[in-house]
Amino acid sequence: MGIGTIILIIAVVLIAGAIGIYNGLIRLKNRVDEAWSDIDVQLKRRHDLIPNLVNTVKGYATHERELFEKVTAARTAAMGAQTPGQKEQAENALSGTLKSLFAVAENYPDLKANQNFLELQRELTDTEDKVQASRRFYNTNVRDFNIKIETFPSNIVAGMLNFAKREFFAAEESEKEVVNVQF
Repeated sequence: MGIGTIILIIAVVLIAGAIGIYNGLIRLKNRVDEAWSDIDVQLKRRHDLIPNLVNTVKGYATHERELFEKVTAARTAAMGAQTPGQKEQAENALSGTLKSLFAVAENYPDLKANQNFLELQRELTDTEDKVQASRRFYNTNVRDFNIKIETFPSNIVAGMLNFAKREFFAAEESEKEVVNVQF
């Protein structure tokens, strides 16, 4: 076995290793993108429920115009956010306005008993649970992707091909607390 053969074997092993690392990075990148898509789907569902919820509450609490405008503005901002960081901030603001909306609903016993309101509340709660599950799935994939692009030897291939770390989609601080809602 000559020196040329050894060099060829080493080159083949290095190229095969680089291809394996590249394919692993692409696989993880696609998983992160898929997970982000899941979050987008759930947030769109949430955004679609909000106008119905606001209209239902409006029927009972007509003098709460300023609150309805805040909810609508927060929804618009959340729908326009692009990056995980922007979405996180906008969704947290939207969650705060929705909490205010539900607090107002506490003052209207007829509204709390309204079937449409109860169904919208149930759907929104279900959607919030799905958003949290999607967020966990996304953050797990982001963690795996970020670890892969930061560890040796895959960091060399990731750096050469401009793979960049992804942002986590963190929960609002108040979402980390146990909330007791009673209607």
